[in-house]
Amino acid sequence: MSIAAACRAVLLAGDPMTKVRLARATARGWRRGALAHAFDTAMPDEPARPPRPELLPPNQMPKRGRGGSERGRLALLHALAHIEFSAIDLAFDAAGRFGDRFPRRFVDDWIGVGADEAMHFAVLDRRLRALGSHYGALPAHAGLWEAAAETAHDPAARMAVVPMVLEARGLDVTPETVARFRAAGDEPSARILHRIFTDEIRHVGIGTKWFGQLCAEAGIVPAPHWQMLVRRHFRGVVKPPFNDSARAAAGLTRDFYTPLVPLTDIGSQDPR
Repeated sequence: MSIAAACRAVLLAGDPMTKVRLARATARGWRRGALAHAFDTAMPDEPARPPRPELLPPNQMPKRGRGGSERGRLALLHALAHIEFSAIDLAFDAAGRFGDRFPRRFVDDWIGVGADEAMHFAVLDRRLRALGSHYGALPAHAGLWEAAAETAHDPAARMAVVPMVLEARGLDVTPETVARFRAAGDEPSARILHRIFTDEIRHVGIGTKWFGQLCAEAGIVPAPHWQMLVRRHFRGVVKPPFNDSARAAAGLTRDFYTPLVPLTDIGSQDPR
């Protein structure tokens, strides 16, 4: 089997545990050399989805609070599980869709990211079950695949928007979330989220690295080009607070994102 066919199989697995199993099996097969470095299979326009959770437009999602109550923490863990579930597809789509345009190391990186995301989802779902819930028990955001669809034609745009905007936002908000879970006495959840946070620094760094390589090959200055792509392809707003130290550890320095901050938000930037 080719790596592209294996990636497509992950994307078309709707059952969550099947997706996790295929993601892990693909990563193992790729590391062992059991999958051909060939791109003979197109990626689907959309991944398969399970019957639950119900997917809602962002403006119809119920408010989940800040995680102060037990109910709020469950809602937050469920939302994070959905993000990680979607991130499995985003990583394998990147490998299968764009792998023929890069050195083999690109596939190494994104298959590894996909395996991480599968692990993240599995441990979050296991934690939800330990707390009496499960993935699918609550509605979830319907817009997470929009970034993949919007950037399906351009690997630079994909790197710019998915790891360098969407995943980078996780670097900004996760430390505070970890602190709230610890303050509530939920140390097991806090440890899971801290592990995800450290992995996501590496994931953002992978996106930043490949974006930089594309810019270097084209003779383009990375930061202004990134800003142009984000304005063109990202429907949200890049706004503080920023975890500047975590972003810098991933190679995403302030000269990339501060020019996109709305003037009304300049005074609220996080001092880290």
